[in-house]
Amino acid sequence: MDADMAAVKTGTSTIGICFDGGVVVGADHRATMGHFVANKSVQKLFKIADNLALTTAGLVGHAQSLSRTLAAEMSLFELTRGQLMTVKGAATMTANILVGRPHWVQLLIAGVDDTGGSVYSIDSAGGSIPDEYCATGSGSPYMYGVLEDQFKSGMTEKEALKVAAKALLASAQRDAASGNGMDLVVISQKAGYRTLDAAELEALLKLC
Repeated sequence: MDADMAAVKTGTSTIGICFDGGVVVGADHRATMGHFVANKSVQKLFKIADNLALTTAGLVGHAQSLSRTLAAEMSLFELTRGQLMTVKGAATMTANILVGRPHWVQLLIAGVDDTGGSVYSIDSAGGSIPDEYCATGSGSPYMYGVLEDQFKSGMTEKEALKVAAKALLASAQRDAASGNGMDLVVISQKAGYRTLDAAELEALLKLC
């Protein structure tokens, strides 16, 4: 059992950073099975609502199943309540799902609501912890080195994007299970949910 689980686990680097009025969320693209790079373009960052993003580290099947479940739950909530779910509400719902049926994952729920930007780290057993920034996956020790040095409360969107990109680059350079590019998303109270395109990412990485 343990050998089978180890064979299909994926290495990962995901990150969430609050800034003044929103959050930056990012993830790398590499999936591994042991020392083998199984895929170079895995999606680990999912839009689950117009104000919410989910990042996943762990088993690909569990991550994909959770992303579909959460997107459906967010849509149902919006249809029945006529409003978007808060970040805390989404994190609590996700934690409750994991308590009922543990998954081999570590998650970030990040987004914006009336209180501003929030990031929640959720473990495989349903523990939910809010913070101003968080990193998950095998590359997280390297990302935390960047975050501890460069994060500050009240950053601008541009500052947060630069720190997130630097952190993901650090994990790609030092963690063999992370890399092959990145996805970066900005969710703000003013502009909503926006994914950086290839040209924006290229310009950003030149500043790092």
